[in-house]
Amino acid sequence: MENIRITFFFTILISALTMSVFAQTKKRDSVKKTPKPTATAQPDEKEVQPDVISEPKISGKKNERPTGGNDKSSITAKSSAENTPVYIYEFSQPNFTVSNISIELDENGKGNISFTKQSFSDSVSDPVNLSAESAEKLKTLWQNLNFLDSTENYQYEKDYSHLGNMKFTMKKGGRERTAAFNWTDNKDAKALADEYRKIANQYIWLFDFGVARENQPLETPRLMDSLDSLIRRNEINDVGQLIPYLKTLADDERIPLISRNHATRLVQQFEKQTAKKL
Repeated sequence: MENIRITFFFTILISALTMSVFAQTKKRDSVKKTPKPTATAQPDEKEVQPDVISEPKISGKKNERPTGGNDKSSITAKSSAENTPVYIYEFSQPNFTVSNISIELDENGKGNISFTKQSFSDSVSDPVNLSAESAEKLKTLWQNLNFLDSTENYQYEKDYSHLGNMKFTMKKGGRERTAAFNWTDNKDAKALADEYRKIANQYIWLFDFGVARENQPLETPRLMDSLDSLIRRNEINDVGQLIPYLKTLADDERIPLISRNHATRLVQQFEKQTAKKL
């Protein structure tokens, strides 16, 4: 009897252990079979990013100015440009050292000068700002010609194109006229051409000296002699405008002493002449 009890007890114990092992194995299998969450949702989240990046482009279009023809600011600017008088002088002679010159100014003597030199492959362009006195003188010379209403071409009966061809152009109040010649016996046209030549001499000299001052200081004595000659022949538009520049040269140790002394002498000569006029 006792043996039967022991046998029965072991049978129950073995059955319990077998069921426990089976339950744990089933649990592990269920864990293995359960799919783990993957990162497949991440590409879906990234797909919305291009829309966010493209938003500034769309919003930027809202700030674009309408292209219609009723833009008051553009109409005003166009009207102002048409009513601004422009005086243009052009000179050309391919065989000259300075082969082309163009000077464009408004009534206040402000504008620019462009010129081409044989030693330079590109055209040079610099701003021009004449003194009030020089600007008024130019304006008077144009008025003396009555340029817009005149039909005179100013060309002398003989051709002197080897000395260079000149061209006057005036734009004012929506009107425009151009006259070309190479020599003239019209006193007012000649006076106007002479004045523009003086302006060109002054600004081309400033350019040449600036280049020499930075790159070829030993060339500056020759250029100072050239300026001295131009002043003595009255071939400079406004010597007074050059005085501040010449004063800076007098103290510039980058250039030879002979150039500095020459600049000082020119300043002193101008100041003496000015004092006599007073």
